[in-house]
Amino acid sequence: MPLDIHKSPNFKGYTALLGENTNPENRGDLHEGFDLGWEDIDCSDGSSSRREDGAMSGSNIWPEGLPGFRQACLDYYHAAVHLGKLLFPLFALALNLPEDFFEDKTTKPAAIMRLLYYPPQIDTTDERVEGIGAHTDYECFTILWQDDVQALQVLNNEGKWVDAVPIPGTLVVNLGDQFARWTNDVFKSTVHRAINRSGVERYSIPLFFGTDYNVKLEALPGCVSDSNPAKYEVVTAGDYVKSRLEATYNYTK
Repeated sequence: MPLDIHKSPNFKGYTALLGENTNPENRGDLHEGFDLGWEDIDCSDGSSSRREDGAMSGSNIWPEGLPGFRQACLDYYHAAVHLGKLLFPLFALALNLPEDFFEDKTTKPAAIMRLLYYPPQIDTTDERVEGIGAHTDYECFTILWQDDVQALQVLNNEGKWVDAVPIPGTLVVNLGDQFARWTNDVFKSTVHRAINRSGVERYSIPLFFGTDYNVKLEALPGCVSDSNPAKYEVVTAGDYVKSRLEATYNYTK
């Protein structure tokens, strides 16, 4: 299949049922997905004008025979990216940092968006198959749109799974690994999963928003001390995300 993400040079395209595995203890994730990244809406040839997107640099892969699909995807994508940029100053203030602290570190974030379809999971005999297995997201935070079908769960501080009940007219924001590494776990990654036992189809659209990929994820001075030393090795954002993507799709680029 020309759209197959496993044949893509930049982790974009289509993922079939069980085509990825976010939890190594599971057999695979029971969903279909379509992944895309930055693209100028008015770019007539569909190519990306970005060269700073690390492993995701390069063009999106669009299906043929779907009039309006690209336009609808990019309209939502750019609106979500704009929202993400508005959220960063709030996180900076919460960390007692200058409001514009993240501004020069998020000039060209390689935000990836996914269109996800979860079929009803009728067979409950195999506990190693979930809509998407327990995991954390790779970037700073995720902006998630979900329909009204309950499937998303988050792991609370007591180690119990809690339903993230869909609320009409709202978006879910989950914290991710880049923020966890940057803040030395002051902001902890949200462990979550999705299991669709509803009996009907479920759709969701996550946009993974992070820092520019050349930025080093080094614990911020205000988040470390003698009693709370840095927990993570220093790595660039791009290298970290690439390693996680390769593990998820079980291939190397």
